[in-house]
Amino acid sequence: MVAVLSSALLGWTAAPAAASAPAASTPAASAPAASAPAAECTARTGPYQWDLERHLKLPADGRQSTADCVAIRAFQQRTGVKPADGYAGLATYRTMLVVQARANPNAAGKCPVRTYQVTCVDLDRQLVWVQRGKQVIYAPVPARTGRDGEETRTGWHTVYWKNRDHFSDLYDNAPMPFAQFFNDGQAFHGVLDDLFRGGSHGCVNLRYADAERLWRVMHEDDAVYIWGAKPGTWRSMSPPVSRG
Repeated sequence: MVAVLSSALLGWTAAPAAASAPAASTPAASAPAASAPAAECTARTGPYQWDLERHLKLPADGRQSTADCVAIRAFQQRTGVKPADGYAGLATYRTMLVVQARANPNAAGKCPVRTYQVTCVDLDRQLVWVQRGKQVIYAPVPARTGRDGEETRTGWHTVYWKNRDHFSDLYDNAPMPFAQFFNDGQAFHGVLDDLFRGGSHGCVNLRYADAERLWRVMHEDDAVYIWGAKPGTWRSMSPPVSRG
């Protein structure tokens, strides 16, 4: 949190401006400020170079060029990826997947369409969204699911408990804000660390603000459907079971 200090706290008081004296107009004051030149984009080739090149309609050769770097940096600036340095890293790639999914996250039809509300968890793309019928009522957001050996369980689940200010009983009292439990201790919840680093112990981690919004959308007894496998893990935990 950035504190804003008043002039009184700083120990000085600004002199009142004369009410009858208009501000002086000088050529320097009226001239437009020159914009600072953009810093040179020098990021090296990233692990997701080819994916970003294709998404941004650049020549897809998997090798960074100055034009690639500038275009990737502009994408990062538009979507809030930090640092916006033109490097095609994991955070930029995962943000790209969110952007691609916005128009129709269920284009492949892998999340079952029901008349009731279903929270969809795509382990392959590490995305979460909520749909009712074919209407998306919570747009896709990035997630972090279970690491290798502690995979998030696939198939149908039901939200059985919600706890807004939960702390883990298993992992050193770790904070789990906006926790919504769906299967034997696995839950949706917010995190304050880098969402794009590593994996969870099986929970579906979300950025804090995304978890707070999901808390307002989901309810106890809501249906959850999970499929696929997190990249870097070797299996899905269980086959999906049909649900009407």
